[in-house]
Amino acid sequence: MMKHAVRIVQSRILQRLRLGVQLDTDVNASVVVPATRWCSKRMYSEEAHASSTHLDRGNVVARVLNAVKTHQKVDPTKVTESASFQELGLDSLDTVELVMAIEEEFAVEIPDAEADKISSCSQAIEYIAAHPCAK
Repeated sequence: MMKHAVRIVQSRILQRLRLGVQLDTDVNASVVVPATRWCSKRMYSEEAHASSTHLDRGNVVARVLNAVKTHQKVDPTKVTESASFQELGLDSLDTVELVMAIEEEFAVEIPDAEADKISSCSQAIEYIAAHPCAK
């Protein structure tokens, strides 16, 4: 019984650290702690750089440019990889809406501090291409 309690405490700690944990059930216990499915698993040095979860850059470029082209206030003929949102006639509110559309397209959440730095197609492409959780 004590061994099982220790395993539960260990699993809770590992869950808090966002590491996947799966406890086996035994005859005396009916508790199974499911593995967490957090994308923000902590990575250290080589593991972070060796991760191949990033999307293909060509795919990112096409999808970001498509998201920009489909924005209601953008002239699709003016959209290029190097175009700034200001050149496309977008104000700050439009830029926020566009960043939200990009978040939805790639199933990521961009923190406000990072979203404020995205003011062009190329910056959006670079951010998404470098994001390990982008889908």
